[in-house]
Amino acid sequence: MDDRTMKAVLYDRYGGPEVLYPGRVPVPSPKAGEVLVKVHAFSVNGGEAIARSGRIRLLTGRRFPRRVGLDFAGEVAAPGAGVTGYDPGDRVWGVLGRTSGFGSAAEYVAVPAERVGHVPEGLDLVEAAALPVATTAVTALRDKARLRPGERLLVRGAAGGVGSAAVQLGRAYGAEVTALARTANLDFVRGLGAHQVVDQRATRPTDLGRFDVVLDCVGTEQRAFRGLLTPGGRMVAIAFDAKRPAASLGYIAASAVHRRGRVRFFSGNPLRADLDELARHVTEGTLRPAVDTVFPLEETAAAHRALEAGGVRGKYVVRVV
Repeated sequence: MDDRTMKAVLYDRYGGPEVLYPGRVPVPSPKAGEVLVKVHAFSVNGGEAIARSGRIRLLTGRRFPRRVGLDFAGEVAAPGAGVTGYDPGDRVWGVLGRTSGFGSAAEYVAVPAERVGHVPEGLDLVEAAALPVATTAVTALRDKARLRPGERLLVRGAAGGVGSAAVQLGRAYGAEVTALARTANLDFVRGLGAHQVVDQRATRPTDLGRFDVVLDCVGTEQRAFRGLLTPGGRMVAIAFDAKRPAASLGYIAASAVHRRGRVRFFSGNPLRADLDELARHVTEGTLRPAVDTVFPLEETAAAHRALEAGGVRGKYVVRVV
């Protein structure tokens, strides 16, 4: 398949969504231990938008053209050598690993087999594309915060992709969930199962009370929200202030020297077991996808533009086929 090409979303310089364009690149061949997936859909994520903007170009470098797309849902096109458990036509989903970078905004993607899971029966592949990023919520609540039944959980950015999953998973784990969101999204977040919903623009952090766990999907005002922790409380951040990245990441790093009230920061790097955990929650009915709008591949720039405008309910998904 090396001599074939496929559609992919590219950009040749850093900038706004307008730098994205549909181009053509070679179809990848799966290496040993990889699975070639025919992508049906992927979602748009904040991290790739930040990378595309050039705000972290010291980390991302200056080699172009660059790719976008972090997660995917589709069908197995061909398993690589040594791969078992995946046959052509199997419905799968996954997230590219940290070393793979971006690139799922394309007709095909080659992925290490350990980063692919089977999509639950009855879940449409476009809907499925909204959920792999929810592995970040699983890791944040189950592993980093070790959320326990009966604890008070505050979710910042509760209407977004990770936040909307965290509200549902927090409830499934037995926590009392308070969700912060925009006024227009309060009913949406309430419908996900939050016990309390709070308008993030009309409420000061000091008015919220105390929490055992704070999940920060926003990245701003981290000092103020860290101050809401109970003794023994845990704050997990999956975002940083994109307008002040050095200061924001510096604050998170500085907090690590304090045993109490330390901010745990991480980026998702899920494996098959995490995807299987998602599938279990979907099958049990404790997690459902939240798709705001579906865009065609040629309008990926519009999906990025909509994400940066704010106000998303769940995920913006891009359909490839």
